[in-house]
Amino acid sequence: MTTLLPEGFRDRLPPHAHGAASVESRVLGVAHSYGYERVDPPLAEFAEGLGTRLKDGGLADAVRFVDPVSQRTMAIRPDITAQVARIAATRMAHHPRPVRLSYAGSVLKLRGGALQPEREARQIGCELIGLDTVAAAREVVTVAVEALAAAGATGVSVDFTLPDLVDTLAAGPLPVDDVEHLRDRLDAKDAGAVAEIAPAYLPLIEAAGPFAAAVARLRGFDTSGVLASRLDALEAIAAALGDGATLTLDPTERHGFEYQTWLGFSLFAEGATREVGRGGTYTLMHEDGAEEAATGFSLFAATIASDGAGERRRLFLPVGTSEADGAAMRAAGWVTVAALDPGDTPEAQLCTHFFAEGAARPLGG
Repeated sequence: MTTLLPEGFRDRLPPHAHGAASVESRVLGVAHSYGYERVDPPLAEFAEGLGTRLKDGGLADAVRFVDPVSQRTMAIRPDITAQVARIAATRMAHHPRPVRLSYAGSVLKLRGGALQPEREARQIGCELIGLDTVAAAREVVTVAVEALAAAGATGVSVDFTLPDLVDTLAAGPLPVDDVEHLRDRLDAKDAGAVAEIAPAYLPLIEAAGPFAAAVARLRGFDTSGVLASRLDALEAIAAALGDGATLTLDPTERHGFEYQTWLGFSLFAEGATREVGRGGTYTLMHEDGAEEAATGFSLFAATIASDGAGERRRLFLPVGTSEADGAAMRAAGWVTVAALDPGDTPEAQLCTHFFAEGAARPLGG
């Protein structure tokens, strides 16, 4: 069948498309209220430039093609964060720091995975660039949680991680020969392998779970105090969130946080089958090789709006309804659907209410 879409692509129909658009609007509205100004980078760029700003191996996830104009290889973005970093480092390099930017747009991956078969997604996010402080991280996490709440997500939880934890310990009180292998085995919670590589790191596997208890375990483990500032920072961020989210900590989680520095976090919501977003601190590169600190998060609208637009309220306007009445009902917040011929019915137009005697009446009421 020629009408079938390629694997990993799908049409989003009513009311789900409206739900995703509503999520995007609400998230960006919260971002704007905190001073994050929107940027809109192009869908494709030269592959070489995009590849230098994506995390290691990121370009392997990109769909590439030859530009018929320049004859150079281009790539369709698999992630927007790298593009925002480029804008901040080039077009907005003169802007006073920190610069707060927000974005929303489609991304495309070369192939899907077992847990995420979709190859096209709508990515929304914020980046705070030019400041690496607890205050900056606290603001970004707060905006992410408030944005999810505004988008209608319930049961929001934040799972924190410390991406550079093993590197910090290995460079200080707990040296180890094969840091990469140790990181991998800790991420996999492979206690047997960790015991063989570096048994002193075994307590880190147990130092995961509900936030307060996990931090307490880490403080007990950190007899040298090398992690004290990171743990203080985590507790400051947690205090700012209050009761807005359930908090957990998995200090050795690395999957998906390969390019983050001292902080990473995953976002979850009730009813979502997988994480609805992630973020953390990272370093971006300028054209002259200079580095700049940044913190940000990305959300995926489809995972938040999986149940569509929420309550569907459509008001049927029978033939003969005046323009003034229709305008008044729309001004009152109704979605109106006007009958275009006498045989039209509320049921045929998927309406929940009909207009009669100057008011909205529920169907069957």
